[in-house]
Amino acid sequence: MAKITEEMKEVAAKARLFAVATATKNGEPNVVPIAFAKVLSDDEILLMDNYMKKTEENLKANPRVAVSVWDVNWETMAAKGYQFKGDARFEYSGKIFDEGCEWVKSMMPVTSKAAIVVKVTSIYDVAPPGP
Repeated sequence: MAKITEEMKEVAAKARLFAVATATKNGEPNVVPIAFAKVLSDDEILLMDNYMKKTEENLKANPRVAVSVWDVNWETMAAKGYQFKGDARFEYSGKIFDEGCEWVKSMMPVTSKAAIVVKVTSIYDVAPPGP
């Protein structure tokens, strides 16, 4: 099991957007920026589905997903970044869904369609110069 460390959580908390990559069942890629995303636990990431169409279709056909976050200091060019890979599941009710909907509504008048929980199975360091 991959573990999201405190440093990774800090980078994710600073991120304005999460880059979320999915693919169709046949492998056609799709990448979108998601604003309402955050780390839920040591091995889960929450993505709120407010406007998703292609991403939702892809995840229902192929639950594998990659999520990237980064923090860059543009003055010093110091950077930290991570890619989390895992499997997504949709939640349409329950605690995670309800709390996610409240979080989104606290920032904008949108009705969320679903909470997508990514169970992280592997983590990669994407900061330069990179491994």
